[in-house]
Amino acid sequence: MLELTLRPVEDSDISRFEIWLNKEHILKYYHDADEWLNEIKERHGAFAFLNHFIVSANEIPIGFGQWYDCFNAKEEWYAVEKPNEVFSIDYFIGEEDYLKKGYGKAIVKALVELIKQQQPDARIIVQPEPENTASGKALLANGFIYDEDKQYYEKVLE
Repeated sequence: MLELTLRPVEDSDISRFEIWLNKEHILKYYHDADEWLNEIKERHGAFAFLNHFIVSANEIPIGFGQWYDCFNAKEEWYAVEKPNEVFSIDYFIGEEDYLKKGYGKAIVKALVELIKQQQPDARIIVQPEPENTASGKALLANGFIYDEDKQYYEKVLE
């Protein structure tokens, strides 16, 4: 079983985060590294509603994960009318040596558990890029169901 730890992002993580964001395997899905860097730098300000984490395996930082209330994010791909009901996650593996070894699945599981601790009856929706099949597989392996009409993955916590 893969053992991961998630800890809040610190200022000392920003340079590592920038390196990860500019790697080809991440940039093709996250597109604008500067936008994501700004979000991390403003994590105590404009983006305080997001919960940002560095993911480590055996104390080695390998990636990133975040979860948030969709009501606060107000993105275009969904509609949410009340807070504390619908959440979403974002995640990536920054270190290539950890790709295709089950860590993505483990990161999704850990993020779902964090949400469940705060909101045990929540619904989680995620919309990775359609060509990001690895992300889709990690979500399905964690009990998410793909909604063809809405074009996102969904999981209802119980």
